[in-house]
Amino acid sequence: MSSSTIDRLRLDGRVAVVTGGAGAIGRVYGRALAEAGAAVVLADLDGERAEQAAEALASDGLRALGVRVDITDRTSAADLAAKTTAAFGGIDILVNNAALMAEIPQVDILDLPTEWFDRVMRVNVLGAVICAGAVKASMTERGGGRIINQASAGAFLGGGIYSVSKLALVNITVGLARSLGPLGINVNAIAPGLVDNEPGLRSLPADHPARAALAATIPGKKSAPAEDLLGTLLLLASPAGEWINGQVISVDGGWVTRL
Repeated sequence: MSSSTIDRLRLDGRVAVVTGGAGAIGRVYGRALAEAGAAVVLADLDGERAEQAAEALASDGLRALGVRVDITDRTSAADLAAKTTAAFGGIDILVNNAALMAEIPQVDILDLPTEWFDRVMRVNVLGAVICAGAVKASMTERGGGRIINQASAGAFLGGGIYSVSKLALVNITVGLARSLGPLGINVNAIAPGLVDNEPGLRSLPADHPARAALAATIPGKKSAPAEDLLGTLLLLASPAGEWINGQVISVDGGWVTRL
């Protein structure tokens, strides 16, 4: 790979916001974006943990800020955008990573309490829409930007409310790509498979028979740490991915295949 190609994966001068930034994948995403040169805002409902995660990056000489946000509240999302702009001058990249998964009651969707149905759809779907709206003006002023939604292999496999919410997010990804593309804002999604981290193993324990059954259907790598998502993240966030828009990229060992 030539140095010019590597340079196109750099994010120097960019500003990135990662929702769910204090979580397992959010922290990995935030560090990767910062190490690629971006100033990073880690936004999370748990503001104290967001600040701690940002301090860990800052202690390594990276530019980072932790901010509390309720992604289901338009005023809170607008405040996040304002704080990011005040600190770093604007917003170029939004990673809609915040979601409910391990917290969701493990019951049949017919037995899921209505309040949980509403809560999951508000966080996993509406939250991404609200945050996209909050950063639109700044991205437009800066000549464009990137929105990367965190989907899931589960979106294409059917199942409970989590799968329903992630399939809705896939639809929103395509819709936003069409509406924001003319403004220079590319919108794509990453659909991970089985991620080896605490939330993933809490949702589906390593010794659960279902995990072995699922692994048997995956032709390639069965599961992976969150770090295996970073190549796709940096491609979609960087100049190297400027021609990619409205796509959902599966990173799952071939678990989900689409013609």
